[in-house]
Amino acid sequence: MGYPMAQHLLKAGHDVALWTHSQAKAVELAKQGKGTACKTPREVAERSDIIFYCVGDSDMSKEVALGPDGILAGARPGSITADCSTISPAVSKQIHAAFAAKGVDFLDAPCTGSKGGAEGATLTFMIGGSQAAYDRAKPFFEIMGKRFYYCGAGGQGLHAKLTQNLVLGNLMEAFAEGMVLATKNGIAPELMLDILDNSAAKSTFITVKAPFVLARNFATAFSTKWLHKDIGLALESAQASDIPLPITAVTHQMLRAAIASGWGDEDICSTIKTLEHWAGVEVKK
Repeated sequence: MGYPMAQHLLKAGHDVALWTHSQAKAVELAKQGKGTACKTPREVAERSDIIFYCVGDSDMSKEVALGPDGILAGARPGSITADCSTISPAVSKQIHAAFAAKGVDFLDAPCTGSKGGAEGATLTFMIGGSQAAYDRAKPFFEIMGKRFYYCGAGGQGLHAKLTQNLVLGNLMEAFAEGMVLATKNGIAPELMLDILDNSAAKSTFITVKAPFVLARNFATAFSTKWLHKDIGLALESAQASDIPLPITAVTHQMLRAAIASGWGDEDICSTIKTLEHWAGVEVKK
């Protein structure tokens, strides 16, 4: 997602310092505008007033932000760094504290919309941190997204994002269970979807995902392994708050089953294949 997000900043005419683990991608992207390929996150920070980064998990985020060649090591006075990744709120609060100790602003700004949202600049951002820092950075967020929710202090953007992904994951599991049950009992999948779309069970998310399942197209927009990671973070947050999440715990295990079957890099709608295998049916046109 970071690649198209950076593309939009370049297309808007900004000077953009670029870094990625795949250096060749940064070099190639830099050709699309006023871009400069950098060798480390620290070099990006040394060149930048506003910094966005998007990585896979909490450990990656800590390394990019706080590592020896990380952003904080080169952060300019008055700069703002926004982490657009979905990571542990507790880890994000540690990063917030390290930046605050140096007098530099940091925002947790996880986004939703998957690959298509990043490419179309229609992402939704949930932001935690200083309101003043968010207000200063918002014009740049607006180049990459369409909806913005300021959620409060550091870590609150991530709590909102994990809640959103928790509901999304449970919807996907409910859809899979229902469609496998209907198909096993002789209801045509197209008929069942039409019923769902015209009932109180209608879900925009399912309406979007269902055609891919029926076409057996599991090309990745949001991978199973990353949703499994996010659901795990929601469960960790719930444990810290002493809140039981029984349905979510089952969803987490079903995602783990899909990963164990070799489907971790496929789209989250591929998780239906686990239930299909158990039931001996396939939900398709």
